[in-house]
Amino acid sequence: MYEFDIPNMTCGHCKGTVEKAIKSADPSADVTIDLASRKAKVETALDPSVIGQAIEQAGYPVTISRL
Repeated sequence: MYEFDIPNMTCGHCKGTVEKAIKSADPSADVTIDLASRKAKVETALDPSVIGQAIEQAGYPVTISRL
């Protein structure tokens, strides 16, 4: 499981955009997004940098950490 810190994710639309970006990179990913903390927890078999790139391509800078 990986945690993605997404400081510019500030509203429901942002949350939807980030979730869509993650799912486009890995449709089978298990995604939990906490808008209040601006973090996404993702269970994925992919390298986390692939997910991070997808989030960044959607317009959101991201920091990745492993849980």
